Amino acid sequence: MTYCVGLLLKAGVVLLADTRTNAGLDNIATFRKLFTFEAPGERVVAIMTAGSLSVTQTTLARLTDAAEDPDADERTSILKAPTMLKVAELIGATLADVRAEVSEKLDRMKQSASATMIVAGQRRGGPMRLFLVYPEGNFIEATADTPYLQIGEHKYGKPILDRVITPDTSIAEAQKAVLLSMDSTLRSNLSVGMPLDLAVIEAGTHAVTSQRRIEAADEGFARMSRAWSDALRDAFQKIEAV
Repeated sequence: MTYCVGLLLKAGVVLLADTRTNAGLDNIATFRKLFTFEAPGERVVAIMTAGSLSVTQTTLARLTDAAEDPDADERTSILKAPTMLKVAELIGATLADVRAEVSEKLDRMKQSASATMIVAGQRRGGPMRLFLVYPEGNFIEATADTPYLQIGEHKYGKPILDRVITPDTSIAEAQKAVLLSMDSTLRSNLSVGMPLDLAVIEAGTHAVTSQRRIEAADEGFARMSRAWSDALRDAFQKIEAV
């Protein structure tokens, strides 16, 4: 399984993804789920994935090939599409096609394959946008009322986002929120695991302004996790029973 979360703020976009794809006593696999595409000074697109690896990796491979194709145009490349809406439509169409192809093969074995994606980015002259793309290729967009989107095991990390995130949240506070959202998920679901990939796209930069991998031994993340646990226990003890 997986957990990916993206926040759409006035200051930019903050994205966080885990890397675990299988979980078991003796079967744990790690694959990157956060991918970025850039045309320096012109546009930036980030994609986070959840679901069947065969679907997500094939979809990303096709999108990458199209982006690197010198003969690509706005109908085929996410780095040439005229708007972020068209980027989301192109990604959705590619995902739906790949899912249909993979599912047709798996149907013979009575298996199914599905995937979802979070797409974020900005092109010069356009606003920062954040979409959740469904397996069928349709999508929804983050808004000021709900300025975040999640895929995968989202329920454990949702409460803190509901309580603290608004479009006016700063980049620094947003990074803290997504990391604590992930920490809650890591504690409650073994199918989500380290390391984590964190990326920030500041509004108007048309570039990934910050990106790093957080390993299991990262002391900063461990310190934040301990502080969050202590704060929750302290708050629980202070609340009077009804």
